[in-house]
Amino acid sequence: MEPRPQITEAIFEVVENQLSAGDPPETKSTYERLVGIGYSDLDARKLLADAVLTELNEVMRQRKPFNRKRFGRELRHLPKLN
Repeated sequence: MEPRPQITEAIFEVVENQLSAGDPPETKSTYERLVGIGYSDLDARKLLADAVLTELNEVMRQRKPFNRKRFGRELRHLPKLN
């Protein structure tokens, strides 16, 4: 099932905000690493969006706040194959 366009847009906005603000810094360093190994700008952003969505799902499932450590771990594992 494909996410709704509004959800996709919101997740990409989160990625853009993280990259622009440099917070968390792991987002920008992961973006730079992905582009450095040959991913296009869009593909790198899609992978970052997947990591954001994974963390959001965990936040909702566990009903706990954003876990920076867990999110950083997810970013370090990019680009993983699903």
